[in-house]
Amino acid sequence: MSARDAILGAIRENRPAGTYALPPLPDFAPLVGEDLIAAFGERLERMGGRLAETSAGGNPLGAVRERLAGARVVASAVPEIQGNRDLARVADPADLADVDVAVVRAVFGVAETGSVLFTQDELRVNAVAYLAQHLIVLLDPADLVVNIQAAYRRPEFGRAAYAVLHTGPSATADIEGVLIHGAQGVRSLTVVLLPRA
Repeated sequence: MSARDAILGAIRENRPAGTYALPPLPDFAPLVGEDLIAAFGERLERMGGRLAETSAGGNPLGAVRERLAGARVVASAVPEIQGNRDLARVADPADLADVDVAVVRAVFGVAETGSVLFTQDELRVNAVAYLAQHLIVLLDPADLVVNIQAAYRRPEFGRAAYAVLHTGPSATADIEGVLIHGAQGVRSLTVVLLPRA
């Protein structure tokens, strides 16, 4: 028996009998106005991310075409963009270490924080959101919620085995305040507002 199995077994044996409701989630006044897209974009940018502008031709994906064209390995989990690394065939997450660009769809975005939520269903391989050099996120504007409290009320948190909120690219700063993106994860995070098909 592994240490993990022993710990989980001890927790199960010592759990009090009965069912207990989770504490109520308080409602807090939103810190953003009515324009959730503007608030989301401003906060995403503040955290080092970027909200892609729709190109002159009206193509929302036009803003990321250059990034995709310059990538050697593209892992796409969305039908809108074709990749050349099939995530369904990845047996070991470490096989994604050479991915230049990963493209995924967010379950929803949080206007108050500029965050996007992924579950195992959107990522297909959880490590793709961390090992890729650049992350392109498709987000339906109708899937923006006002704040974290509204996000936690969404059913995805109860259904998902894995759920993660991303707010901008990976970043770290030293004591002198020198900020470095991509130190422990993706170097850039670009959100494209694109309704679901």
